[in-house]
Amino acid sequence: MSLIVTGSIGIDTIHAPTGNADSVLGGSAIYFAAAASFWSPVRLVGAVGEDFPADLEKPFHAFDIDLEGLEKRAGSKTFRWTGKYLDNMNDRETLSVELNVLAEDLPPVPEAYRDSKYVFLANTHPGGQIALRSQFPEAKLVVADTMDLWIETERALLTDLLKQIDGLVLNDSEAFLLTEKRNPVTAGKHILDMGPTFVVIKKGEHGALLVHKDGVAALPAYPAENVVDPTGAGDTFGGGMMGYLAATGDTSIGGLVKAMAAGTVVASFNIEKFSLERLLDLKRPDIDTRLNEYADMLAVV
Repeated sequence: MSLIVTGSIGIDTIHAPTGNADSVLGGSAIYFAAAASFWSPVRLVGAVGEDFPADLEKPFHAFDIDLEGLEKRAGSKTFRWTGKYLDNMNDRETLSVELNVLAEDLPPVPEAYRDSKYVFLANTHPGGQIALRSQFPEAKLVVADTMDLWIETERALLTDLLKQIDGLVLNDSEAFLLTEKRNPVTAGKHILDMGPTFVVIKKGEHGALLVHKDGVAALPAYPAENVVDPTGAGDTFGGGMMGYLAATGDTSIGGLVKAMAAGTVVASFNIEKFSLERLLDLKRPDIDTRLNEYADMLAVV
C-alpha cells in the first residue's frame, strides 16, 4: 500500500564519544524514508534550500523513494542541526538549530500522491504536519512523530494535531513533558484521551512501549554492541514500523507489535555508523536475519 512521509531534511554536524561527523545528511524524513523503503515504496514530501550540497543528494536515489515531492527551494537555506552526545550515548545536547526552510510552508503534494493510504508525519513543525494531514481525508492510517521543541513552543497546534491522527510516536521524556505523567503507561493513556488510538513511547536502550485503546505491549531494544551514532534511531524505528504496516495492512494491536519489532531491528543497524552510512550498505536479508534472531530472543521458554 502507498506510504507517504513529510518531515525535515537537513545537514547535521554530530559530536560523539565515537568521533565526529561534519555536515552530513540528516533529518527525520530521510531517515524514515530510507528505513521504510526496505518494506514498502515511499513517497517523500519535503524541502531543502538552494545551498543543499549535490553530494548529499546521492543517498536519496539509493532507496526506493519517490522524490517527486522533494523541492530544492531557491532563496532558502537548508535546515541544520548540530548536536553532542554524552558519554552514555543516550543523552545529547543540541548545540545549534537553524530551522531555515523548515520554518517555511511545505511543498505542494503532487497529485500522484493523493491516493496514499498510509501517512507518516515525521518530526517537523506541527503546523506543517496538520497541513499535510488535511490533504489525505481517506487515509487508512495517519501517524505522527514530535519532539520537545514543539511541545514547548507549539503546544496548541500539537494538541490540535493529536485530534486528527491515529497514532503518535515520541520518546519517554517527551511523553512526560506533554502529559506531566512520569509513568509511561499513565502518560500513554493520557495521550489517548487527547485523540489518537495508540501511542508508541520510545525508551532508548530500554525498548519501546505501545499503549493502545485495546491494550498495552512492550518490546525490548535489540542488544546492540556497536553504537557509533544514535542520530536518526527514532526515525528509522518509525520508518521500519510504518513500512511494515504499509506492506502488511495489519493495523491491529498484534500487527503494531510486529511492526515495532521491524522498526527496532532496522534502527539497531542505523546506529552502527554515522548518518545513513549503515543503511546505505544494508540489504533486506540482513534485516530478516536479525529480525529472526530478535524473535528467538523474545521467545518464552
